[in-house]
Amino acid sequence: MGQSAREAAHRAASDAEQIAWVDADDRLLGSLPRRELRERGLIGRGTFILLFNSAGELCVHRRTLSKALYPGYWDVAAGGMVLAEESYAESAARELAEELGIAGAELREHERFFFDQADNRLWCAVFSAVSDAPLVLQPEEVLEAHFMAPRQALTEALEKPYCPDSLEALRRYLAT
Repeated sequence: MGQSAREAAHRAASDAEQIAWVDADDRLLGSLPRRELRERGLIGRGTFILLFNSAGELCVHRRTLSKALYPGYWDVAAGGMVLAEESYAESAARELAEELGIAGAELREHERFFFDQADNRLWCAVFSAVSDAPLVLQPEEVLEAHFMAPRQALTEALEKPYCPDSLEALRRYLAT
């Protein structure tokens, strides 16, 4: 299967996943397919994992062009939607392993916040992890990745397209 066919299959499977559906107070209402949540403007749960190396640099990666939301944007966090039967912590561990190939790193939860944009309404849980293990990028999700100073990412976001939800997670993390 070629790269674009693999990405299309990944996207179709991703759209069909049952995502935790919550209200404005993060109370679980049930589960719905990802696409339906977005199309109806409903609220899901998401995780954001800020991955640092031991030098304190943040992993920044570029999303594939096939992503339904923010295609080709730079992202300061691994992460994604919380599946119906998952906790925030389980989702964070799964997403970090899937997207960047980092498994078994200690995850530290920081805070939760509500992100409200027309096509992206989420209760967000922010986690951080430190690892110097080699990155193994998921080709359906990540084009490239590198480490940089966290504040440099905020500066770059003024000129390059960065995911606004993960930038908010980073801003909140840096403010604590």
